[in-house]
Amino acid sequence: MAIMAKNQESVRTPIVCVMGHVDHGKTSLLDKIRGTSIAEREAGAITQHIGATEIPLDTIKTLCGPLMKGDFKIPGLLFIDTPGHHAFTTLRSRGGALADLAVVVVDVNEGFQPQTIEALKILRRFKTPFVIAANKIDRIHGWCPYENEAFITTYKRQSERAKMALEDAVYRLIGQLGEVGFSSDRYDRIKDFQKNVGVIPVSAKTGEGVPDLLMLLIGLAQRFLEKNLRVHVAGEGIGTILEVKEEKGLGTTVDVILYDGELKVGDNIVVGSLGEPIVTKVRALLKPRPLAEIRSEDRFQRVNKVVAASGIKVVAPGLEKALAGSLMRVAKEDLECVAKEVKSELEEVTIQTDETGVILKADTIGSLEALINELKSANVPIRKAEVGNISRKDIFEAATIKDRCLAVVIGFCVNILPDAKEEVQKSGVNVFQNNVIYQLVNDYNEWVAKEKSIYEKKRLEAIIRPGKFVIIPGHVFRRSKPAIVGVKVTGGIIKSGVSVTNENGVRIGTIKGIQERGEHISEAVVGKEVAVSIDGPTVGRQINEKDTLYVDIPEKHAKILEQELYDKLSADERETLTVFLNIKQKEKPFWGK
Repeated sequence: MAIMAKNQESVRTPIVCVMGHVDHGKTSLLDKIRGTSIAEREAGAITQHIGATEIPLDTIKTLCGPLMKGDFKIPGLLFIDTPGHHAFTTLRSRGGALADLAVVVVDVNEGFQPQTIEALKILRRFKTPFVIAANKIDRIHGWCPYENEAFITTYKRQSERAKMALEDAVYRLIGQLGEVGFSSDRYDRIKDFQKNVGVIPVSAKTGEGVPDLLMLLIGLAQRFLEKNLRVHVAGEGIGTILEVKEEKGLGTTVDVILYDGELKVGDNIVVGSLGEPIVTKVRALLKPRPLAEIRSEDRFQRVNKVVAASGIKVVAPGLEKALAGSLMRVAKEDLECVAKEVKSELEEVTIQTDETGVILKADTIGSLEALINELKSANVPIRKAEVGNISRKDIFEAATIKDRCLAVVIGFCVNILPDAKEEVQKSGVNVFQNNVIYQLVNDYNEWVAKEKSIYEKKRLEAIIRPGKFVIIPGHVFRRSKPAIVGVKVTGGIIKSGVSVTNENGVRIGTIKGIQERGEHISEAVVGKEVAVSIDGPTVGRQINEKDTLYVDIPEKHAKILEQELYDKLSADERETLTVFLNIKQKEKPFWGK
């Protein structure tokens, strides 16, 4: 047998990225193809990490039946199932960059969601060809399901009413695609797939349309991507680490998508980590069975060699600090040079932190990037972002933050170490944990909103607020020491203990008490008629009937009211504040500014 030349090329398996909005059926669609139940095992029924499934060409031919005609050189399809929520922008960006093709799954009844639009932007950025899987056609009113049939077959069997309902739903999707700049149509009506995006109606529940989807993906890969799928079958393998796992009897392993070259048992590999790259030797290669999913497989096949593209579990010493999302490269000769390349790739993933902010902990670098992207978009500062479980040191560090809303630790898919739990109880630091990123961020945002509301309420209570009142004619009960008069509150609020000024801004005394119908009250709001005792003035001298008096707001309070709490004031309080500021600024133009 002739020895294969090192530079000899072969056609590798196309990598297909499955994207879309939360709960629109991405993983369920793959489950229908591979006959597994990955979706049921995900936290919150939402995919949290990139997974990989290899579908051989023979299986695709069986599923597609007579739809597939001609000779195909593509070995099959390797699906990458990406998280679907907008918090995973960075992970999906990686999926887009790594993928040759993409499937954007959309609930045909709900249409595009913000995360769908986001997925399309990612695909446009990386110029990745894609198709739309218009899922859940089984929920179309009047639809009669035909298990696992091609869409073009099952559609013909439907009632005119069901056909019309589907047409309306599909054209809504086509319209939405047009709004974001893509020309599209139902796939069976398209002649040029380089200019138009194919929309394939499918049902992950019944399997309808799945043959059409697979057939179209294979056809696109064969026709338009064959040149891009050329790899050096004997070249040095390059892959991306999907996940770092502790496997019983094997130690720490890494799940890898090999997207170029080959990887063999005994190869020296360089793996990215938070510190210096790890240099180690492959002890074993474990490949999921066809149609199995690399994250959930429990019976792997031991192989001596794999070629791109494929998902593979790598067993090697010293992988404890390997970093999910980083590069893995085979190094047959210059180990030092390859290590530098791996390190430089990782250094491009920069995590910029602030002097003060929340503490982030996650299980992978990709999760950290996703969390950072989400929090940065909400203008939440981040003091530290690291991979690993929540430690006592993290709690200590969070406790030093003065801002209560930032003195927190946010952990995704990580545990709190025992000594850290003790410190949480002592320090009162809030810890947020969840295995679903969007829920984790929502929990934090809701807590912050509640804390800020409580804080602002307390702050507003401590601030002297705007108020004005008129002395009612014929209601002078005592002329001085203190003066007691009947008044009507015409703006804002008046309280016991506040100073009051006249219309010229001259301070004339302090409200000592307020009575309504003989009962002492602490405050009176606009519209109330009450008796007030004012210590300082004498009726007939400093104050008179029909006079309008104002609460004397300290300058510092006036600044806070106008610049920070203005939207918390009522309309009459805002009006009263404006009048009071005008009075003060007649004498001092920059007062309160």
